[in-house]
Amino acid sequence: MAKITTQKTQEMKEKGEKITMVTAYDYPTAYLVEKACLDMILVGDSLMMAVLGDNSTVACTMDQMIHHIKPVVLGAPNTHIVGDMPFGSYNVSKEQAITNASRMLKEGRCDSIKLEGGREVAETVKAIVDAGVPVMGHIGLTPQTVSKLGGFKIQGKGDAAGDVLKDALALEAAGAYSIVLECIPESLGKLITEKLSIPTIGIGGGRYTDGQVLVFHDMMGLFERFTPKFVKQYINLSPEIVTALETYKEEVKSGAFPEEKHTFK
Repeated sequence: MAKITTQKTQEMKEKGEKITMVTAYDYPTAYLVEKACLDMILVGDSLMMAVLGDNSTVACTMDQMIHHIKPVVLGAPNTHIVGDMPFGSYNVSKEQAITNASRMLKEGRCDSIKLEGGREVAETVKAIVDAGVPVMGHIGLTPQTVSKLGGFKIQGKGDAAGDVLKDALALEAAGAYSIVLECIPESLGKLITEKLSIPTIGIGGGRYTDGQVLVFHDMMGLFERFTPKFVKQYINLSPEIVTALETYKEEVKSGAFPEEKHTFK
């Protein structure tokens, strides 16, 4: 499969071809995602919750992101990899944002970066794009500032819809090549998708966005702390893995494993 470019995502929108994206944080997961021929992989700061057990994404650092991006790039060399800019890595100054975004591409070897926020980060997005780094936006529910938003709940309802639309238009004007729409009313996701010339990728953004993204551990049943409404669990691996481990334990205890075929002569 050929790695899609930011220009290709634009062409996909124009043709009405949906973009498929999922998260990955390590080599074996990335390898499987590429084998399934999905369009894009997001190495999200969601790794703090899904992999490292934290209760939010805020504590994630640049070094942690780069550490996880590298094996994903190795596991999926022909898939477009998006690296998530962690909280505090782009909020201080444009210079800081450009430096950190450049680190993701130079050290992590991802293809583009994603950052959260709307009009308040538009100038920063423009500066990063002008420096040669492709940027994916992220508006609606923004997990890095979830405490300011009042928790993990739907955004853009009622009069607030206009603010989310303005955020989307500002990011497009700043040069973002696509925008993630998280946890907003379906009608708003549809409106924004129609208004923008760049692709929208929904995660709880409804059926009318230009693509969808899900957290790998959510859709595979590997994260049991909570399951957002917008997640479809395609398989529940947790019980199967526990059963396999229990069987292994029993066989070791009883002497059934290893068998002769597992030994060397």
